[in-house]
Amino acid sequence: MDLLTSLPTNPITSPITSPITSPGPMPGTSAPLGASLRQGGVNFSVHVRDAERVEICLFEGPEAGEPAAVLALEEERHRTGTYWHGWADGLAPGQVYGYRVIGPRADPDLLLIDPYGLAVAMPDGYRRERAQRRDSTGWSQAIKSVVADLDRYDWQGDQPLRRPSRETVIYELHVRGFTAHPSSGVEPGKAGTYLGLIETIPYLRQLGVTAVELLPVFQFDPQAAPAGLSNYWGYQPISFFAPHQGYGSGGGPLAVLDEFRDLVKALHRAGLEVILDVVFNHTAEGGRDGPTFAYRALANADYYLLNPDGDYLDDTGCGNTLNANNPVVRRLIRHSLRHWVDHMHVDGFRFDLASVLSRDECGNPEPRPPILFDIDTDPVLAGSKLIAEAWDAAGLYQVGSFVGDNWQEWNGRFRDDLRRFLKGDGGLAWAAGQRLIGSPDIYGARRREAEESVNFITCHDGFTLADLVSFNTKHNEANGEHNRDGADDNASWNCGAEGPSDDPAVLALRGRQMRNALALLLLAMGTPMLTMGDEVARSQRGNNNAYGQDNPISWFDWTLVQTNADLLRFVRELIAQRQHRDLVAEPRPLTLVELLQRCSIQWHGVLPFQPDWSSDSHSLACTLTSVNHRFRLHLMVNAWWQPLRFLLPPTTSADGDAPFGAEPWHRWIDTAMASPDDIVAWAEAPPLPDHAYEVQARSLVVLLVGLRGQRIS
Repeated sequence: MDLLTSLPTNPITSPITSPITSPGPMPGTSAPLGASLRQGGVNFSVHVRDAERVEICLFEGPEAGEPAAVLALEEERHRTGTYWHGWADGLAPGQVYGYRVIGPRADPDLLLIDPYGLAVAMPDGYRRERAQRRDSTGWSQAIKSVVADLDRYDWQGDQPLRRPSRETVIYELHVRGFTAHPSSGVEPGKAGTYLGLIETIPYLRQLGVTAVELLPVFQFDPQAAPAGLSNYWGYQPISFFAPHQGYGSGGGPLAVLDEFRDLVKALHRAGLEVILDVVFNHTAEGGRDGPTFAYRALANADYYLLNPDGDYLDDTGCGNTLNANNPVVRRLIRHSLRHWVDHMHVDGFRFDLASVLSRDECGNPEPRPPILFDIDTDPVLAGSKLIAEAWDAAGLYQVGSFVGDNWQEWNGRFRDDLRRFLKGDGGLAWAAGQRLIGSPDIYGARRREAEESVNFITCHDGFTLADLVSFNTKHNEANGEHNRDGADDNASWNCGAEGPSDDPAVLALRGRQMRNALALLLLAMGTPMLTMGDEVARSQRGNNNAYGQDNPISWFDWTLVQTNADLLRFVRELIAQRQHRDLVAEPRPLTLVELLQRCSIQWHGVLPFQPDWSSDSHSLACTLTSVNHRFRLHLMVNAWWQPLRFLLPPTTSADGDAPFGAEPWHRWIDTAMASPDDIVAWAEAPPLPDHAYEVQARSLVVLLVGLRGQRIS
């Protein structure tokens, strides 16, 4: 390796500031960006502004403090436009490296990761307060990039599943939190890892979900949290290409790549799609006083939105905002997404604070944001699920107006309206009805799939379902911010006692309210999303902002699977019957307007065909016919605090359609009943002897007529 130049042995007394006189590496090429293996060596290319020289520091291992050698990139031979590039013979996968920028405004003590690096090495001694800066041990504590060969992995024929949205049920989970609890029972050494998650696949299959939505798995800064806490959620990305090393089993950066792909392959074999929660709105570099990993040192004004005074715009609440519609960042985002589809085989993405991506370089909303159309029309991403959290931290709210033809949206109004309706707030009957039929008031004007609305009652951010019915206020004292953090308005109700209770009446009411919420979520038109552990009443002790709680507060307690087996059975039965819908077997996706027309929805109140949308109403009822008229459901919801007697409509439709003859209504669900009568298999649903039904306080009932106990092929 005669192109490599050794460094001085003492970086403190002999800093590397003078130009390297070696001829340096071969020029290489500006494309592709990153470290690319070819012709027995590696081509390096990085986008840099305002540099006099760029150095590629090569290390013998992740913990090495001093480079074994340096490749000096000179402007005359190794720069094309803003791209600095060079090729070195003899380098192989596993080579650890980082960049160093020399120039009048550059800090030569910083070691920078490669923005396009495919793997990273996180040293055991990493400290956020020092980050990438040289100290007495050199760069031993710095995060470094690692050369990887993505073609060495054997996918064994695996490809993204491309399951249609009409059969999708999403389960949002945390890779570490799902198996970190001692009760998880995973193999020793695999708790909290990608490999540990593989062992839970039988549970996910039995639950019936069809996709897992993984909280961030891009390499993030684990120390981006207040003192005493850790960055558990992972919403502080360092790299947009490398999987998080902390979820590996300890085999090193390249092993993590394989372990993540092992997880994807195993999930696909079980019929489960993989959706990644991705963060393209900010980085872990934070504001002006934050650490520097790469972006601000390489091309600050390209990567970030800046005020006229040069400070960072903060539309994310995290100190900075990525300049998503700058060509450099657009390319980074697009290449990252392609990488995760092409090389990691993921099935889709949920975009955190996606409205940030619609802001122009001054931070103003852009009516036709280039990056969103780049993603929407990219042929490599065609067929991938694209889900937008269609708001940001600076007040931009785009639910129902997010641009593009292929985006789904987290429907925040579904969460808010149904939470308030179920806890008894007035004036929400009409809004609740709209949420249950796909939110046509929001999405009806767009000729899009009926599943555009991603419906949820809870998510990682906020109360769990169990806490939603157990706490009136947040209890975030464990976060160390004197309970000031987290949302104050949770639309929650503790059912008569704050926090844990032994009162049988309180516990029964909480159980009923949880079943009400889960039933409406899984019966509603749209794409449902469950949050990890809601199916077994997982609690976070009232903490609605557990981003830094890498402990049992956030982890899935597997003893709840037995403790709350009745609730788990309720959810499993709901999901199983959801997949029996005629809609699942349709040869093509239906728009929401088409679906509503074919389902012939009829609205009622306590009297048939007389819906009550008044501000005093706390109930609703509707009759819905399956797409191919094979069965009919009748839903009655009583969010009032007294029983209500509902008169039942005939099993025929309003226009005289009578495909079910004189068959009576059968009771499928009654959340006021004890298990196992709260939900039964369709074939076992008992007929009703009367033409009326008393729906108990704060409960719901679903009746059935027609197809019972048969599966759709």
